[in-house]
Amino acid sequence: MITLFLVSLLTFAAFNVIPGDPASLILGVDGTDEQIAALRMELGLDRSLPVQYVSWLGRFLTGNLGNSIRFRGASIAGMVLERLPVTFWLASLSMLFIFLIAIPVSLFSSVKENPLLDWVVNTGTTISISFPGFFLGILFIWVFGLILKSFRPGAYIPYTEDFGAFVGYLVFPALAITIPNAAMVIKFLRGSLLQQLRSDYVRTAYSKGGSRHWVVYRHALRNAVIPAVTLLGMIVGEIFSGSIVIEQVFTIPGIGRLLIASITSRDFLLVQTLVVYIAGIVVLANTLVDIAIQMIDPRIRVK
Repeated sequence: MITLFLVSLLTFAAFNVIPGDPASLILGVDGTDEQIAALRMELGLDRSLPVQYVSWLGRFLTGNLGNSIRFRGASIAGMVLERLPVTFWLASLSMLFIFLIAIPVSLFSSVKENPLLDWVVNTGTTISISFPGFFLGILFIWVFGLILKSFRPGAYIPYTEDFGAFVGYLVFPALAITIPNAAMVIKFLRGSLLQQLRSDYVRTAYSKGGSRHWVVYRHALRNAVIPAVTLLGMIVGEIFSGSIVIEQVFTIPGIGRLLIASITSRDFLLVQTLVVYIAGIVVLANTLVDIAIQMIDPRIRVK
């Protein structure tokens, strides 16, 4: 709770340091000084900054998130709840792809002693990490959307209309998120596995007649997975808080795209709500990582 409070306070302070007036942005160049002053009073922007923050915090703690400035009175809670399932399904699909790709590749390349396979995995992961998500998104749109016609770029289908088509549209955005993140997980998990396989306890297991497969799955994997779990926690916090770039590239109306719209229009109420939500996701992900690591390695609980 302290972390979320500090995040909301710093966000409020930083947002009010940035030049620009929401009322002026809403009314545009044709707005008179009287109209701007009236709108500022209506929005509560004429009050002191501490009063504005305390007022927002009180409403936030009671579940009243207020109304959006950018979207002219729309309920912030309604807007967030409307876009939250979109980001959730995109993130869930991305995490599914990461698990389906990273774990088998890491285990297979660690168990098989093959120099050519090692070179292919190392080169492939290095190249994949080097590609930014927006570049992969544009590449997928060009190749699979415009050339192969596998999907229609920009033709987003809401999950309330056709859930199957909605998930189908999210496949390529999810892959754009998956590829660099899966490559990082492969590097971490494979490197950790190879390090564990050079440990004394592994050599002892070999001396007792254990096969490489048995030693990896029975002994090395549990110790090797801890760094990968920590990395996965960071990835979960990132993609479940809204993949801003990917949602922009594929015109997906999720949390990330809503955050961009609220920042550009200086909708401070909506920005604060979304930033606190993102901070909450990150805190929750880190907490789950700590719990998972303690379950994997009981020695941490003892310490």
